[in-house]
Amino acid sequence: MRGYTRASALGPIAEVVEGRGGSIERVFRNVDLPLALLDNPEMALPLQEQFRVLSAAGRETGDAFFGATLGREVKAAKLSDFGRWIGEAPTLAGSIDRANRCLNRYLQTATDLTLRMRGDRACWSIGFLDPGGDGRFQNELLGVSYLIDAVRFYAGPGWRPALVHATCAGRAEAAALERVFGAPVRHGARVSAVEFDLSLLAAPGPQAGRAEGGGGAELPLARGPAGEVAALAAIALLEGQPRIDWAAGKLGMSRRSLQRVLDREGVSFRDVLDGMLRDRALEMVRAGGVPLTDIAQRLGYSDAAHFSRAFRRWTGTTPSEVRARAAAGRLRGPQ
Repeated sequence: MRGYTRASALGPIAEVVEGRGGSIERVFRNVDLPLALLDNPEMALPLQEQFRVLSAAGRETGDAFFGATLGREVKAAKLSDFGRWIGEAPTLAGSIDRANRCLNRYLQTATDLTLRMRGDRACWSIGFLDPGGDGRFQNELLGVSYLIDAVRFYAGPGWRPALVHATCAGRAEAAALERVFGAPVRHGARVSAVEFDLSLLAAPGPQAGRAEGGGGAELPLARGPAGEVAALAAIALLEGQPRIDWAAGKLGMSRRSLQRVLDREGVSFRDVLDGMLRDRALEMVRAGGVPLTDIAQRLGYSDAAHFSRAFRRWTGTTPSEVRARAAAGRLRGPQ
């Protein structure tokens, strides 16, 4: 199962990497992703790409437990609208219930959150259904750090877990993680988890607010190869138009294999890219505020004339005409 997350799940990774003497630009260059992703926290990111970013950051900083180091700085409330929404539940139990039910809709797919009771303790676990690979362990450390911060938000700033379950193999690694987490760590776990006193589930939240509803805009699910290519194209468009070889590499395929699977869906790479460019162009043109020449540049066109020709091919009209109609509609207001 291929999972997706929001870029906000990387937390303050730039500050942590730079603070440890590394280069965040080099990290993103090494995994062939646009650094501008960090300025677009709501953007959907393949979970495997997050794994790779964390792995590259660990190598860049020489930190075998970079996910946990980053985790010390994370704040669950920063996880887009989803994070704020779970932090506005009236109790910790309500917050965990919101997170468990809605994580896969609003923040990160292919991820399993589970709360279990063991005697006088609660155990909250996070498991990743995406096989991932390189960087999976780092992501597990980051994931359990978000759980710790979510509990601490209700339990108070001085709270520490009774026990952290980690998937590391040996006692030496567990001891190193104990120094990072400030809590006992049990190694060899099947999934990462945090244990805490059962009574904390009744702890009231400091900012109970939004009632039952949701954590903002739902995470778009990429269904099938065309959907996955579209999700990757949206990321690439932060710095220019994507190449089919780049998209194929991100999906673990050859160019020829990707062309074949797209053919089976009745589309080509150009079709998917055109659809993404069309939707992004219409959104930006209608919104106003950004000059058409800047929109052309952001979408990877060499000049406004090339962009206008493509726009007319998509819509049968020009960007200027669409922008004028949108502006007139805003002036008229609701009828």
